[in-house]
Amino acid sequence: MVSLISSAGEGSTTENLTVIEKIAACFSGTNLIWTIVDIFLVSVLLYVAFSFLKRKNCTRLIKYIVILILVAAVLSSGLNKEYGLKMMGNLASVSLMLAVIVIVVLFTQDIKRYLYKISSPKDESELFQTDYGCTEEELHEAIGEIVKAVQNMAKKNVGALIVVAPSNVPSNIIRSGTELDSKLSTHLLECIFNTKAPLHDGATFVRGNTVIAAGCFLPLTQSLEVDKELGTRHRAAIGITETNNVMAIIVSEETGVISVAIDGILTRYYDSDMLRTKLEEVYGLKATKSEKKHSVWRRRV
Repeated sequence: MVSLISSAGEGSTTENLTVIEKIAACFSGTNLIWTIVDIFLVSVLLYVAFSFLKRKNCTRLIKYIVILILVAAVLSSGLNKEYGLKMMGNLASVSLMLAVIVIVVLFTQDIKRYLYKISSPKDESELFQTDYGCTEEELHEAIGEIVKAVQNMAKKNVGALIVVAPSNVPSNIIRSGTELDSKLSTHLLECIFNTKAPLHDGATFVRGNTVIAAGCFLPLTQSLEVDKELGTRHRAAIGITETNNVMAIIVSEETGVISVAIDGILTRYYDSDMLRTKLEEVYGLKATKSEKKHSVWRRRV
């Protein structure tokens, strides 16, 4: 009996030492480096996730996520296998995976916007290459037509939303409106946004010197940082530029103020010279200043 107790005691001691040795092994020799790297990577991921949630006014979720992560980490770790909690460990792993899926579903648009920012060109040597199928003279003429139309509508307080698309436009957005494929002109733009015209409520897409479609429906931004005084046109302009490589020009029907949205950032009170300069940058006819953080595009001849 004594020998059995002694053997059992020695076995439990050996078992305890095995667990302690496993923990100590993680912080010794070469394993120490990988442990530090592991902790650093996890810390970075958690920091990014919590910063993202904080910007989205989801601070209350952070404490619950922290508790879930701690519980999942303990239950899904190798230590729980020593005590036979395999089912709880598997359940914790699945729960953590479901939490990640829920976050992805809830913040799909925000994730798309951040991925777009990461993939966007950062300097002039990496500018987006676009072939518009027309000469530079025709592009300059198209820019003049857009500026003139926008100025005329601003003077008359006619609301407008023009999306300049250097790259391909999502087909589902184009199909939501009326495809035109017409040569760009001041009169055409003013006719489209005439308050008595059937297409004036939607967005008009322009690529090069061609009006691709009009009366298109755009996704509204879900950002809580947008000024509440801004109307549907401004929110739609911000929304389309958050996830697509486009520039949006907005004319307010209340004030006649001209605004431009690029990369989800809205800038108001544009005049004709500012608008022309920005369009030339977007079309690649003018170099973009390096200090600006907006996405830019360049034309390939």
